[in-house]
Amino acid sequence: MAITIRLNSLAARLIAAAAVWTMLALAVGGFVLSNAFRQAALNNFDAALKTDMDGLIAAAQPDDSGGVVLQDRFVNREFDRVYSGLYYQIKPLAAGESGAQISRSLFDRSLTPTGEAKDGMLTHAYAQGPDNQRLRVLEQRVEFPNTATPDQNDTEVYTFLVAGDLSQVEAESRAFNGTLIWSFVLLGLGLVVAILLQVRIGLLPLRRLKDALHRIRDGRASRLEGEFPAEIAPLAAELNSLIEHSSEIVGRARTHVSNLAHFLKTPLSVLASEAEAERGPLADQVKKQVEVMRRQVDHYLTRARAAGSVSVLGNRTQMTPVLNDLARVLTRIHAARDIVIDAECPADLYFRGERQDLEEMAGNLMDNACKWARRRVRVRAVPDGTQLILTVEDDGPGLSADDRQRVGERGERLDESVPGSGLGLAIVRDISKLYAGFFTLEASDLGGLKTRLVLPLMPAS
Repeated sequence: MAITIRLNSLAARLIAAAAVWTMLALAVGGFVLSNAFRQAALNNFDAALKTDMDGLIAAAQPDDSGGVVLQDRFVNREFDRVYSGLYYQIKPLAAGESGAQISRSLFDRSLTPTGEAKDGMLTHAYAQGPDNQRLRVLEQRVEFPNTATPDQNDTEVYTFLVAGDLSQVEAESRAFNGTLIWSFVLLGLGLVVAILLQVRIGLLPLRRLKDALHRIRDGRASRLEGEFPAEIAPLAAELNSLIEHSSEIVGRARTHVSNLAHFLKTPLSVLASEAEAERGPLADQVKKQVEVMRRQVDHYLTRARAAGSVSVLGNRTQMTPVLNDLARVLTRIHAARDIVIDAECPADLYFRGERQDLEEMAGNLMDNACKWARRRVRVRAVPDGTQLILTVEDDGPGLSADDRQRVGERGERLDESVPGSGLGLAIVRDISKLYAGFFTLEASDLGGLKTRLVLPLMPAS
C-alpha cells in the first residue's frame, strides 16, 4: 500500500503531533531510565564499598600505643596492590593528617573527599585518585578504647575512609545508555510507523466518503452509498439530503423553464400566424420582431437549462451514442444533398455533463457543418488528458481568418442565404463556458471549416 501524506492534510497533522509527543515521551523516559540505572549501579558500588568498610572495621584492633592496627582477616587484598582502584585511609580525628594510615594501594598519596553528603552514620563523597581517576568515597567514624591511658573509659575516634574507582560504574552506564538509545530509536520508529498505519486506517472512512462523492460527481451513483462509522454517518446522511434537495430544486427550475418556453412560444406563434395573414409594413415589422423574440427566447432558455444541468451532481454522458444519433438524424434531414457524415469516437469516452447539453452543442456544430458542406462532414472525438476534444469538419467553402474571428468571438452571421437563426455557435459558446470549455474555428484539411470544441472529460471507470 503506497502511503502519501500531504503536509497540509489532517493525517499529516495527526501523525506529526503524535510523533512529536512520542519522541518527547521516549526522550524523557530514556533520561529517567538512564539516571535510574546509574543510581542503581552506584548503590551497588556503595554496597561493595560498605562491605570493604565493614571488613576494615572488623580487622581494626587497638594497640598498646593508643592507635589501631589491622589484622589480616576481613581485609580485601586489593588494598595491597598499588593503584588497584580500591583504597582506604584511617586517621584519628584528633591527630589530623599526621597520624593517618593509608592502604598500600595508595602508595604515598592521600585522599581529600569533596562534595560530602551525610547518610546516617556514613558520609558519601567523591575524590581524585592517585592515578587521576574519579573515586567514590565512603567515610565512617568509629570509636576505639585508648589503651595508652590508665583510664579504661578513654576512647579515641577514628575516621575510616574507603574509596573505589568509578570507571566500572561509568562503563556500565555507557553500555546501558548505548543499548537504551538504540532500543528507543527502534521503538520510536516502530511507534511512528504504527501511528502512521493507525491514522491511515482511522481515516479510511473519510477516503471512502471522498470516493463516494467522486462517484456521484462522475455520474456512477446518485447518492452516497455504503456503511460509515457512527462519527461520519450523520455527515453522509446530511450530504445525501443536500444532494436530493439540490436535484429537487433543479428539477423544479427545469419544469418552470419548460413551462415558460411553452407559454412564450404559443403567443409568438399566434402573432406570427396573424402577421402572415396580413400584408403591409406593419405585418412585416411584426414578423421580424417575432422572429427576433423567438431567437432570443430559444437562446436564453437554452442557457438557463444548461446552467441548471451543470449544477446537478452525477451527470455524465457517453459520447458514441449521441454522435451516432445526431449523424443519423442529420443525414436524413440533408438527404436531398447526399451529405455523408463520418463520425468516429472511442466507446469508453464520456462527457462530464448532461446528454441534452452535449446534443445541443454537438448538434449545432454538426448541423452548421452540414449546411455548408458540399458532400462530406467529418466528426472526431478523442480524449486529451482531463479533456475531450470534439472536432467537426466540412468540405465546404470555409471562412477566412478574419471571418472565423468574427463568427467565433462575436457570433456574427455572415450569410443569410442558408436557413437558420444564426444562434447555433452562440449557444455552443455559452454552454461550453458553463462547463469550463471553449471552442475555436480553424481551417480544415477537407477544404472547409473545422470547429474544435474542448469539454471536460469523464473517466469511463
